[in-house]
Amino acid sequence: MADRAATPSAAAPATTTPAAGALSDACRPALAPHVRLREDQARGRWVLLAPERMLVPDEVALDVLRRLDGRRTLGDLITALAADYGAAPGDIRPDVDDLLRSLIDRGFVVA
Repeated sequence: MADRAATPSAAAPATTTPAAGALSDACRPALAPHVRLREDQARGRWVLLAPERMLVPDEVALDVLRRLDGRRTLGDLITALAADYGAAPGDIRPDVDDLLRSLIDRGFVVA
């Protein structure tokens, strides 16, 4: 995922940063209130927008981001992704955790 930050944000994330371990299966990740996932039709890509920051997610990250509704648990999200990608939940869990932790640390996602 390419980070295209105009300037670093001084604001702290809207949630506490998770410990180095995995996120809880019961957490309900969502885009932070100030973040929007939008299609940039002029450039033919999706972007994750926050004040003075923008990320351009790759295909898989975009698939994860589209599912972050704040209602679905992380466990349910992992199960759905595993089914859609024909993978074992345990195989994709570390990648999803890494993605979400990174986005939480940068204030794009809350959990």
